[in-house]
Amino acid sequence: MDENATSRLGLIAGNGVFPVLVARGAREAGVEVVAVAHQGETDPTLAAEVAACTWVRVGELGKIIKTFKQSGIDRAVMAGGIKKARLFRGFRPDLRGAAFLARMRTLHDDKLLRGIADELHSEGIEVVSATDLLPRLVPAPGPLTRRGPSARRRADVEFGLAVAKAIGAFEVGQTVVVKDGLVLAVEAVEGTDAAIRRGGELGRGDAVVVKVSKPGQDLRFDVPAVGPETIRLMAEVGAAVLAIEAGRTIVLDRERVVAEAERAGIAILAVEAEPRAEKADRSRAGRRRR
Repeated sequence: MDENATSRLGLIAGNGVFPVLVARGAREAGVEVVAVAHQGETDPTLAAEVAACTWVRVGELGKIIKTFKQSGIDRAVMAGGIKKARLFRGFRPDLRGAAFLARMRTLHDDKLLRGIADELHSEGIEVVSATDLLPRLVPAPGPLTRRGPSARRRADVEFGLAVAKAIGAFEVGQTVVVKDGLVLAVEAVEGTDAAIRRGGELGRGDAVVVKVSKPGQDLRFDVPAVGPETIRLMAEVGAAVLAIEAGRTIVLDRERVVAEAERAGIAILAVEAEPRAEKADRSRAGRRRR
């Protein structure tokens, strides 16, 4: 992102460490951050990383827009998720948030996020990709650990990729846990950690965790992410392999993630998960252009 030291950026912060990393990355790039953080979701330490931080409840879309407009923000990023369970517990949208949800008539992540981006756009605020600030956190294809998965587990990785992409197309989730060609757990509204725990316990060791982006996922709004907590949970349930989508997954605190995986004997592999049919179509199109 080509910015100068006087640039300002809005940050719509959800849960996890990702918003903090985005704020630090922006600061290192000379960009001043004005954050909107969600009560009960966002790490309170974010406030110390940004120029200004306003706390909102989930659903207070009008307050988010007002905060950014008062601060002269014309670009914003979304970083970190909001637990869907929050939509059913303690959810108090303001008037603009309630009107927005009434128009959307869906709780599907991508449609909600694109809808929010449209609302911001209508007020002169463009949503951009947080990964532009942190390209070093997005791994290229290949193993991240010294030890890669065995041939048997690679077969599970391929199987898991196909299953994860399939469920992603239906807005179910982004993570699956598999073993020996069997699906042990599929992420749904409970989130990645709960799926890993359930699948790992059912597999009783050596399970493979696969996390990918959803087909057509817009990375401005929602970037799959793994971090040290992912590895600690996998170690706790005896999972053997973590496969993530290369170029489309954030690895938070990468050095620590790799070190903890090495200690636990967990292999981490970044893989290309593009459907073969799409690769073939693009290849044929390239040959025709030549």
